[in-house]
Amino acid sequence: MNSKYKVLKFNSNKFENFEDLVSIEEPLEISLKFKENGNWVTKILSITMRTPGNDKDLVRGFLFNEQLIKDVKDIDTVESFGDKVGQYNIQNKILATLNNSENINISKIKRDFMSNSSCGVCGKSSLDALEIIKQNKTNSDQPKISKEVIINSPNILRENQSEFSKTGGIHASGLFNNNGDLISVKEDVGRHNALDKLIGCTLINGQINPLTQFITCSGRLNFELVQKVLMTDIGIMIGVGAPTSLAIDLANKFDITLIGFVKKNSFNIYTNNKKVIVS
Repeated sequence: MNSKYKVLKFNSNKFENFEDLVSIEEPLEISLKFKENGNWVTKILSITMRTPGNDKDLVRGFLFNEQLIKDVKDIDTVESFGDKVGQYNIQNKILATLNNSENINISKIKRDFMSNSSCGVCGKSSLDALEIIKQNKTNSDQPKISKEVIINSPNILRENQSEFSKTGGIHASGLFNNNGDLISVKEDVGRHNALDKLIGCTLINGQINPLTQFITCSGRLNFELVQKVLMTDIGIMIGVGAPTSLAIDLANKFDITLIGFVKKNSFNIYTNNKKVIVS
């Protein structure tokens, strides 16, 4: 989703008036409705800055990736509500109603999550705390992917980013199979939101198969992004940019193959090179 803005552009030693397409960024208030001690309870869970569109997938992915729920089928409905506001006339509130209180992590729901479009927060104090949530590692050997598939995946991602071609100001995450075929792609001004949308969409559609798939992201790879992918058991993650130190530590701990700085003829494998065909 984008909007036109009038700008003054400097080009070839002169100024000119220009209309630029800019990615829309709007707040989304996420509320959760669930049963506690036999009574329905509604809580505001998070406010995130996002690009409007695929909001239901974003909520599904967020709840699953933060392990507030164990299965997207625990979500009964996801509905936008409230007045349409702002210059873009958008509903910026959404309510997820859960149908299985036994599978809900009430203690985690009772603390607030707050994320923003630049980085988000992981809500984890350490790698050890994450181990309590996720005890199994990803498969250490599968899937296998070739260097050609790695190098081509950012290009395929870019070619399928409808908003990036218009604005140049939006991130994307894509799910690929080990042959390099794109299964699904989602965009958002926030890297973490794009990944939540992708995971929420592919989970609800039953498209995730960790033994044959990997995920490529358009920017750098931080701790939060790696932990979201970890929740799906997908063991290969590729980024156009650099990983952070904590992202590498997390990938190492759970046997994720972490690949960064993917360019035309090069890339860096930071952890577990067994899943890359190097011969």
